[in-house]
Amino acid sequence: MTDTISLAGPIFSTLGGDPDLGDLVALFVDEMPDRVSALETHFAAGDMAELGRTAHQIKGAAGSYGFGCVTPAAARVETAAKSQEPENVVREALDELVGMCGRLQAGVGN
Repeated sequence: MTDTISLAGPIFSTLGGDPDLGDLVALFVDEMPDRVSALETHFAAGDMAELGRTAHQIKGAAGSYGFGCVTPAAARVETAAKSQEPENVVREALDELVGMCGRLQAGVGN
C-alpha cells in the first residue's frame, strides 16, 4: 500500500477504523488546530528552533496515528527551520504542512 493522496479533499488515517485506536486518532485530529497555531506562532516570531521542534513532534505523531503522508511534509518544515533556510523556503514548506493538517479527518475514508 502506498501513501499517495490527492491534492485536495480529506486525508483519512489508515487507523481510523481500528476499534482500539479510532478514539485516539479522533483526539489527534481534534488537537491539530492547536498544533497548527503553534507552528504559525513560532514562524511569525521567527523562532525557527521551536518551529523545528513542533514540526518534529507532528512528524512522529502523524505517522503513529496513521497519517504517514503527513510525515514527509513535517520533515521538510523541520529540516528547513533547523537549517536556517531562507524565510520563503520555510514558509513554502509550512504552507504545505498546514494545508495537509487542515485536511486530516478521523474515521474511515471511502
